[in-house]
Amino acid sequence: QVQLVESGGGLVQAGGSLRLSCAASGGPFSSYGMGWFRQAPGQERELVSSINWTAGSTRYADSVKGRFTISRDNGKSTVYLQINSLKPEDTAVYYCAADRLGRALRDRWQVDYWGPGTQVTVSS
Repeated sequence: QVQLVESGGGLVQAGGSLRLSCAASGGPFSSYGMGWFRQAPGQERELVSSINWTAGSTRYADSVKGRFTISRDNGKSTVYLQINSLKPEDTAVYYCAADRLGRALRDRWQVDYWGPGTQVTVSS
C-alpha cells in the first residue's frame, strides 16, 4: 500500500518561506505523477501544484505562480514544494497526492493516493 507523509508545515509570518516535503513508500514513486493540494476551512480542496513522473511537466495554480516551486527527487522518493513570499491567504492544510498514471495532476479526481496533510499557517 502506498503511503505519503508530508512534513515541513508550520506557523510563519507573511513574506516568509517554507519547504514542504512528501516522502512516499510502498510503490514505484518514480512512475507516479505527484502534486500538492490545499484546503482552507470551509473551502474545497484545490490543486496548488503538480509534476509528472519525468519532471518534464509542471502545473501551478494562478494564485501561486512565481512564489511556489515543485520538484521531485526520485532517488529519495520525495516531492517538495518550496513556498516563498507567503501570504495569509495561503493558510491551509497542504496535502500530498499521487497519480499512478504519472500525470501532472489537474484536479483532485485524478488522485489515487493522499497524504494526511500538514498545516501551514501564515500570520499577517
